[in-house]
Amino acid sequence: MANIKSAKKRILVTKTRADRNKAIRSKVKTAIKKVEAAIAAKDSESAAVALKNAISEIDKAQRKGVFHKNTAARKISRLTIAVNKIA
Repeated sequence: MANIKSAKKRILVTKTRADRNKAIRSKVKTAIKKVEAAIAAKDSESAAVALKNAISEIDKAQRKGVFHKNTAARKISRLTIAVNKIA
């Protein structure tokens, strides 16, 4: 454990941010899994709804700095292509 006050604060802030980022990543993964489950079930209506939700979660993560903008764009693009194939 650090001895200097500012180093102790950095440890706490880093943990707080890491927990926040982990929660956001988890939300994105869950949203993507819902889209993939709808695609596997060949249910285009629920896939479209799940895709809209997933895009929203991915965009939020990108705005908060959890994902790079190109990573977010790639994830959205791949999901959209997959949903469009079953439509």
